Amino acid sequence: MPKPTEDQVTRAANRIDRHVGQTVRARRLATGMSQERLAELIGVTFQQVQKYEKGVNRISCSRLYDIARAQEMQPGEYFPAISKGIKK
Repeated sequence: MPKPTEDQVTRAANRIDRHVGQTVRARRLATGMSQERLAELIGVTFQQVQKYEKGVNRISCSRLYDIARAQEMQPGEYFPAISKGIKK
């Protein structure tokens, strides 16, 4: 069994987490939605949305589902680069 990476051990945000956060931000800006409005729709503070977008905090699956609904996207749309070989 492979040894877990430091990201997996510390549960810190990794490249994929940051990519998802950047995609959340890009979609929010493209639709003219404020951080405050997204936060209201998903039941968190706007500071938490900032942390998600910057990749400081990881987004759980259930929270990503909430974000996707608020942004009128499918959850899988946050991961297009993974199939192109994004590495941790």
